Amino acid sequence: MKISTKGRYALRMMTDLAMHRSEGAVALKDIAERQGISKKYLEQIVPMLNKAELLRTNRGYQGGYSLAKPPEKYTVGEILRVTEGSLAPVACLQYGDNSCEKRADCMTLPVWEGLYKLITNYLDGITLQDIIDNMTDGGNYSI
Repeated sequence: MKISTKGRYALRMMTDLAMHRSEGAVALKDIAERQGISKKYLEQIVPMLNKAELLRTNRGYQGGYSLAKPPEKYTVGEILRVTEGSLAPVACLQYGDNSCEKRADCMTLPVWEGLYKLITNYLDGITLQDIIDNMTDGGNYSI
């Protein structure tokens, strides 16, 4: 499994919005500048986050983006699933119902199921607030 630039940038954008939530709506150009990400690239990510109702959009003079809920209500896994799709390490686990014709005889399936469980538990166990707190505490994430 490899997280794409889209997933990494979406997470950075959401974390930036969480860090600046007291400012109200944040302009995309400000996020782009702070994060060193192209504004054009962020414009491609925003519709995905909007469709998943992770963002609030304010139009007009004081327009911009803000989180739709508090930072502690967003998990890294949730954000990555919006941008990456499934986080499954193999295709047969991608859609929940493993319909692989070899699943009954697959000796390696438990390995992939275990890895998927670790990935899911880890990424769903980290919130945007945890990322912010980790920055200020200098701590590490643990499973």
